[in-house]
Amino acid sequence: MNIAWFMAGLMLSAGTASAGDFDHGHGEWRQLLGKHVVWIDGGGGSQVDYDGFQKDRSRLTAYLESLSAVSRKTFDGWSRERRLAFLINAYNAFTVELILTRYPDLTSIKDLGSLLSSPWKKKFFNLLEEKRHLDWIEHDMIRKPGVYDDPRIHAAVNCASVGCPALRDEAFAAERLDAQLEDNLIRFLKDRSRNRYNPRSGTLEVSRIFDWYGGDFREGYRGYDTLEGFFAIYADLLGDAPADRERIRSRRVKIDFLEYDWRLNGAR
Repeated sequence: MNIAWFMAGLMLSAGTASAGDFDHGHGEWRQLLGKHVVWIDGGGGSQVDYDGFQKDRSRLTAYLESLSAVSRKTFDGWSRERRLAFLINAYNAFTVELILTRYPDLTSIKDLGSLLSSPWKKKFFNLLEEKRHLDWIEHDMIRKPGVYDDPRIHAAVNCASVGCPALRDEAFAAERLDAQLEDNLIRFLKDRSRNRYNPRSGTLEVSRIFDWYGGDFREGYRGYDTLEGFFAIYADLLGDAPADRERIRSRRVKIDFLEYDWRLNGAR
């Protein structure tokens, strides 16, 4: 073999990897989540060990830097599933980073904002070659009409609050994304502290998320175009008695939205 050709090929291969290689298994983030997130309430919720994340800040920083290094051109060339997994993981990881900027001197993510500024509007990280804020990831990218159109993302992005759907103890990955989104939604709907049927009043008492983002659940996903239709699909998760489930399934329920619990989802 011509040694010059061999070396040239090796250099080309290394250059290609450094320019466009990205860990779509999100290994570093997966390990951090497995180490610092625990399921509670029978798997309906989770708690985050922010003390642990603080000790592993350098590893978190390395993962965030890997996200920030991805160019818009590279991102646009990925599959739908890889792009969506990237965005959900980025939202959750940068949210943890935002909490750590003031932890432990806060009781809620809202402590990082004020009457005139939202913590979700803070431009504190780079993503896809520009300075961004968390709302940009969620509303301009993930919820952009005609791109992903999957309301289950509302059970996947985590706002570091008790009232929010659980932060998973693993990263989202393209190969398992559909199953992970469905699992997070099921866990959320089964959690009686946030979603439940009240047989005394005949009312379905659900998370305020379904009020704030109700439009996303009326867009025809899996054939439903109303909130009642969405809940009918998951009636077995929301009702405890057969008669309650049948009432939900028949869509003969009133819907009431519960107060949201903004307390930090920390383990201490």
